[in-house]
Amino acid sequence: MTELQAYETFDDMDLKEDILRGIYSYGFEVPSSIQQRAIKPLIEGKDLIAQAHSGTGKTATFTIGALEIIDKDLMKPQVLILAPNRELAMQIYNVFNSLNDYHGVKGGLIMGGTDLRENFKLLDEGVQYIVGTPGRVYDMLKRYALVTDSIKSFILDEADEMLSRGFKEQIYEIFQFIPKECQVCLFSATMPEMALEIARKFMKDPTRILVDKEQLTLEGIKQYYLGVEQESWKLATLQDLYEKLSISQSIIFVNSKRKADFLKEQLEQNDYTVDCIHGDLSQKDRNDIMQSFRNGNSRILITTDIIARGIDIQTVSIVINYDIPRYREVYIHRIGRSGRFGRKGIAINFVTEREYDNLKDIQNFYKTEIVPLPENIKDLL
Repeated sequence: MTELQAYETFDDMDLKEDILRGIYSYGFEVPSSIQQRAIKPLIEGKDLIAQAHSGTGKTATFTIGALEIIDKDLMKPQVLILAPNRELAMQIYNVFNSLNDYHGVKGGLIMGGTDLRENFKLLDEGVQYIVGTPGRVYDMLKRYALVTDSIKSFILDEADEMLSRGFKEQIYEIFQFIPKECQVCLFSATMPEMALEIARKFMKDPTRILVDKEQLTLEGIKQYYLGVEQESWKLATLQDLYEKLSISQSIIFVNSKRKADFLKEQLEQNDYTVDCIHGDLSQKDRNDIMQSFRNGNSRILITTDIIARGIDIQTVSIVINYDIPRYREVYIHRIGRSGRFGRKGIAINFVTEREYDNLKDIQNFYKTEIVPLPENIKDLL
């Protein structure tokens, strides 16, 4: 495989002047590794399989590339980006809006939990860049409200999730509406064989930017485990941990909505300020909770895997896996909430005897070391 050229600066990429202004005003100074290698092939129209873990500037990579290829004189959808959940779709859309500040491309967000009429109105008025979730985008395609004949780039973020559990059939259906000559780009932190198989069906000689699993464990994140004799002791262990540590903000991951609600209730009874987010909440509630947590109104966010992917909250220094994730691929997304873009972070895994095999599996899969939580945990923060 030919070595991809790495562009050391954004200026070297020959980008439009007002896109460059957007990049620098957003706060980027030098491109990250994935940005150095993937922006140009995307602009050149190549199909792309790009693997880069959370916090490496993946979203900006495809946003910059996509902005560059849009014909501003054509008021039709030209780029379609899909994300597996609404929070991530909104985050991508926000990055797009920031980078687009001086460029003036018309963007739109099409996702579940929003008013259908608003989506129709947006598409009727004309839009050039669409970020969406699979269900609502497929609905708009079936109704012929979203016309795809001018789409030149179809981008799947978190492609591993999109092409496996839950979304596969829908993505297949959406592909039927995408022009044959359209560029297809997959971005993800993990690229299981199943995703690559499906990619082969729909892609033409893709340029591959893959990193080894060993490199996937996030540098700068210390990983620990805490043995808990039985499930019912986890709560006391958690409270003990919070008493020992002064943590600015932390995210606690659990495996079920029921447990998320239970944990919130228990912590609130002990005077912790806690937010809780899961799939049963309305979109408005989910947005309000995320905003409240970003603003620092609460120190603890309890969540299911709904926000494991792609959500960037700068002040999160600790992620606690109250439950070990059911799927090992999810682990890297969860612990990636801390330590983003080279910042330091800590992941603490609560492990009962029943979960220990799962933890060992995660260590083997990522060839990483998860060590017992030391007594002097205070000194590590």
